[in-house]
Amino acid sequence: MTIYETEVPGVGRKFEMEIDGGQRLVVVLHHDGKRDVYLRPDEDADSEQLFTLSGDQARKFGSILEGAYFQPVELDEVAVPLGEAIIEWHEVGDDAELAGVSLETASVREETGASIIAIQRGAETIPNPTPDTRVRSGDTLVTLGTREEQSEFETLLGDE
Repeated sequence: MTIYETEVPGVGRKFEMEIDGGQRLVVVLHHDGKRDVYLRPDEDADSEQLFTLSGDQARKFGSILEGAYFQPVELDEVAVPLGEAIIEWHEVGDDAELAGVSLETASVREETGASIIAIQRGAETIPNPTPDTRVRSGDTLVTLGTREEQSEFETLLGDE
């Protein structure tokens, strides 16, 4: 990851950080402590302002990003009590083959090795869905399986 730093005469300093897909996150730190945050779709495009933060807001936001309030678990570096299995959430798109199909008919576990352990449908959660439960477009399927099984499930769902 590359970060570019530039002096902005009469204003302060500008920092640009490359993010996915050639996009850049741009932060302008003003001499008065204000921070303007922009997104540049690519190196040659104009920046679009996302928001402005005061110095205090920026420090609090930075500590959230740094993990001071919540430290996410890096799955590649930790052993979880599920052995090699992980839990993932997958949204069912309008064109997904599983939309409108019962879990029994979908045979997800037989096809991929992953298990659908819950379905989030709007504000409703369906834990341990039964074989006759039909998957709907817009559902979020909670699956349990190894990374390989999760990858197979994503392929079945049409995520990859």
